[in-house]
Amino acid sequence: MTDLLTTEEYKAIAAGLNLPTQAFIDGSFRPAKSGRTFDTLNPATGEVLAKVAACGAEDVDYAVLKARDAFEDGRWSRLQPRERKEVLIRLAKLIKRNTRELAVMESLDSGKTIYDCETVDVPETIHCLTWHAELTDKIYDQVSPASDNHIAMIVREPVGVVGLVLPWNFPLLMLAWKIGPALASGCSIIVKPAEETSLTALRVAELAMEAGVPSGVFNVLPGSGPDVGEPLGRHMDVDMISFTGSTETGRRFLRYASDSNLKEVTLEMGGKNPAIVLDDADNVDRVAAHIVNGAFWNMGENCSASSRLIVQKGIKDALLKRILAHAREWPVGDPLDPANRVGPLVSKTHFDKVSSYLGKGPKVLLGGKADAGFVEPTILDISDRDAPQVREEIFGPVLSVLTVDNFDEAIALANDTQYGLAASIFTSNAKRAIRGARAIRAGTVTVNSFGEGDISTPFGGFKASGFGGRDNGVQAHDQYTQIKTIWVDLSDDADEAVA
Repeated sequence: MTDLLTTEEYKAIAAGLNLPTQAFIDGSFRPAKSGRTFDTLNPATGEVLAKVAACGAEDVDYAVLKARDAFEDGRWSRLQPRERKEVLIRLAKLIKRNTRELAVMESLDSGKTIYDCETVDVPETIHCLTWHAELTDKIYDQVSPASDNHIAMIVREPVGVVGLVLPWNFPLLMLAWKIGPALASGCSIIVKPAEETSLTALRVAELAMEAGVPSGVFNVLPGSGPDVGEPLGRHMDVDMISFTGSTETGRRFLRYASDSNLKEVTLEMGGKNPAIVLDDADNVDRVAAHIVNGAFWNMGENCSASSRLIVQKGIKDALLKRILAHAREWPVGDPLDPANRVGPLVSKTHFDKVSSYLGKGPKVLLGGKADAGFVEPTILDISDRDAPQVREEIFGPVLSVLTVDNFDEAIALANDTQYGLAASIFTSNAKRAIRGARAIRAGTVTVNSFGEGDISTPFGGFKASGFGGRDNGVQAHDQYTQIKTIWVDLSDDADEAVA
């Protein structure tokens, strides 16, 4: 467990931060070619943290050119896997050495609580990079069973120049999920951080240079979606896009690929994730703790958040009693106070969106108040299964409670959504747990817990939640590599060769 500092100590670190504000291209910081900047705000106070370079299409062109040069000359792509591994391990160590700086920077920029940044985001970022680094020289190619006169080699090659488009809810951790396998595979990368949360990606790029990642291999372009994301998605010399964010924006990247060079696209998008609690669930207090954590962790700004509680009516009253007790243990306030578990939402725009779901309609069991960027953990008891709170991804600390009579109704309701990212099922019946997990259309289903698996398990979704690949696990490396067959003819006789 990380030893946390006091609020005053975190504020002292914040006051001394040297915030990165320029794009990082070809191994150095540079202003946007247009000279434009945008304000990045502290969601907790509304104050301007820094003026960050607002990149545009001309910056995208320049970064792609430098990334392509780096890829083609092999300074990273043809480096021995062992050497790439050593560089990435050095990067992980540098991040660890700068843990406090990055944790505070992340909290200031995103509104995430320092508690989460210190205990989850930064440690998991380090673990993710180390895990993929160690995998670099441990993924083997194959030889197929051809014939005595042939050898068929099946080899992996890095896909090339890759655009990595990040969300704002886990800026550091989602950066690690993408750069870990992309760099381990030998790709050159162009990171487009979310406009709301650009700072830590820029700092990690600087640390990557210090670790030994060559110039041109790791580039970061802050800016808006239309100014950076779209030109990156449409660029004829970008080989692949990996995107995490909203389903609406993910659809755009498929169109950009179709309209340009048919680049590969991997999408990890939204969710409206069910947590099913059946009458026979063991330890109601433990179940309640998992439900609360799943709903309110990171202010509910989590694509795998448990936003729909589907509870069998026989256990509903006992479960809600314990849920309400646990939810009151999530204090709301200054994110640099380590006692707080809920900080502000990331932006005024997002605050307004989440607040719009708290008006008239469902019965409010807890919370329901929103003020100055902060939304209380809120629990709604809902009978209308077509209510917006049930159908739409709120992406805030709002839990909708739905009551069912039996197992089959619970599964049907869980699947009654356009999304299919994550789900949970709580029951003491092992057969029912497995039957339910198999029947739910979601990429990750946890049994008797909330979670996303870990770094060793692939993460991604079904339906409108995902497309084209998976993050995490060995499978994450698949999206950043191409499979090539090398067919070798060993025959001496021309006739045999034809045969």
